[in-house]
Amino acid sequence: MAIYSQFLSAVAVLLQLSTIHIAYAQQVYILAGGPSPRPQCPASYDNIPATPTYKFSEFSFTQTETYRYATSVSPLRTTTTYAPPYRKLRTLIPPLKTTTWGNWNPNDTAATDTADPYGQAAWSSLWEWAAPTEFTTTGIYSTTVSPTPIPSSELVFPPKDYFGPTDCYNFPPGFIFGVAGSACQIEGAIAMEGKGPNHMDFWSRPGQPNNYVTNENYYLYKQDIERLASLGVKYYSFTIPWSRILPFALPGTPVNKAGINHYNDLINFVLSKGMIPAVTMMHFDTPLQFYASNVTYEKWKKPILGVGNGAYQNSTFEDAFVHYGKLLLTHFSDRVPIWFTYNEPLLFCDNGASVNTVIKSHARIVHFYKDVIKGTGKIGIKLHHGFGVPLDPKNASHVEAANHINSFHLDTFWNPLVLGTDYPTSFKMTIKDYIPLTQQDLKYLKDTCDFIAIQPYTASIISPPPGGIQSCAKNSSSEYFPFCVKRQSTNIFGWNFGYRSYSHVYTTPEYLRTYLNYLWNTFRKPVFITEFGFPVFGEADKKVIEDMVYDTPRSNYYLSFMTEILKAIWEDGVDVMGAIAWSFVDNWEFGDYDARFGLQVVDRGTQRRYFKKSFFDLVGFVRDRHPDYEQS
Repeated sequence: MAIYSQFLSAVAVLLQLSTIHIAYAQQVYILAGGPSPRPQCPASYDNIPATPTYKFSEFSFTQTETYRYATSVSPLRTTTTYAPPYRKLRTLIPPLKTTTWGNWNPNDTAATDTADPYGQAAWSSLWEWAAPTEFTTTGIYSTTVSPTPIPSSELVFPPKDYFGPTDCYNFPPGFIFGVAGSACQIEGAIAMEGKGPNHMDFWSRPGQPNNYVTNENYYLYKQDIERLASLGVKYYSFTIPWSRILPFALPGTPVNKAGINHYNDLINFVLSKGMIPAVTMMHFDTPLQFYASNVTYEKWKKPILGVGNGAYQNSTFEDAFVHYGKLLLTHFSDRVPIWFTYNEPLLFCDNGASVNTVIKSHARIVHFYKDVIKGTGKIGIKLHHGFGVPLDPKNASHVEAANHINSFHLDTFWNPLVLGTDYPTSFKMTIKDYIPLTQQDLKYLKDTCDFIAIQPYTASIISPPPGGIQSCAKNSSSEYFPFCVKRQSTNIFGWNFGYRSYSHVYTTPEYLRTYLNYLWNTFRKPVFITEFGFPVFGEADKKVIEDMVYDTPRSNYYLSFMTEILKAIWEDGVDVMGAIAWSFVDNWEFGDYDARFGLQVVDRGTQRRYFKKSFFDLVGFVRDRHPDYEQS
């Protein structure tokens, strides 16, 4: 970022303060002429004669093809625990009543226990009240499928791309590498085995499929984990939906025994395969009870801040979510070393009260984990953000706009939760109903994130809106409100700033390195990339599996991002804790299956999975450079 000379001396001092946010590593446009540099070419090549010598020789086929099998994760030799087991922690939460419920369909009228406020009839009435449209339970499976070994024929690496990484770095010991999925996007079985209705079960576009079946991971989870382990994935990040554990949502209501058993079994199976689980508590799937009586209106009401209304502003939400978080931690934290309270909360914040609920409920859960349970794992909150970079780095108003959007997205949460400082001006000047934080609040909130968890799918090119940021912030009817910047994907010369995917994602690896520097030097905690991925343009239109699995653009995305992570670690001194790829399988992307982020194809008629080329390329890249993996 260009800095005016009169501020240079002040900046030298302010950079020492962790509360000052300066994107010091911003790229600028520099005129270049002549040939592109080729640093990989040794100096001896300069002595090659200008004219080649031509000759004849006897022809023969000299090409050889090497092949490699994926190496599975080795079973753990020792079992690590991160907190006492549930039997020792159960007294830390109010007494729990567990029960079991059956399944629901629109024609189900069999339940007769109407006197029980939490019986089968009451549970069924939740679904009758929600009235999902075009509901179907049609799937292939209705019980957990036993896993089978992956045949070696599926584990052969595909041919390498001609151009590939040229780095010479290795990942540091302990660097986390894994893949992710979320329950509402892969599990299906939404009204089965006692699960209650939640927000995501009704998040769809007219004429598009909902998540009623998706990948049937609820029944196929063991086979899915078997596939990940066989390819060499070490960490599996997944979500536990609140409504499958507490279908009636609120404290004091019964716990779904089938839900507890399911995730106990899932965690144990992950560990048995030599993998390590990471759990997210809230991935947009708010139980419907928090939307009061008018479900349809609340579901579609345009929020002030996000793309949807997660009902976080409901006055009962904070205590209820904290209770749910405590329930998960007491049951599973002995075996789970990594926890996330919220996934991308700003996307489903309605207003200032929503943000207040998120940060305070997060902090309460973290204090319970650290101070009461004495958990030794790591815990944080995951934020989404396409790093804002100025359209013209030499234009002060563009730099101001980039800093504005970055502070709005990031500082709104990490100022209080990491630094113990107040909300940024960008947030307070725009969201008039924000709830002020007291000094006591800030002291309680500070340092309740063990890492900076970010999901940097791509970057955003930023400039100020017409009339400027200040004017926009006062006008909630502006098309640029509430973030009050212009976003675009082309640079000042009209070029897309990276290869474009199906949707909003562009391949922007150099900006990732800049972003990692910004996060590390601003918040001064390890940076954890908890999602990143790429939906190849036109992938859903491909007709044959051979074309679907040969996804070179996705390989280029992952390998370029991983290369820049290595550069940030070794050349910039950034502590990058790990990287989790989204997603381990094509899934339901909030309304359809067209944006395919998966590292595996899914045949939705048979639910069979196929490894994509990018999965092999990504795993191979990490294993070749990671000391924690056996080299083969």
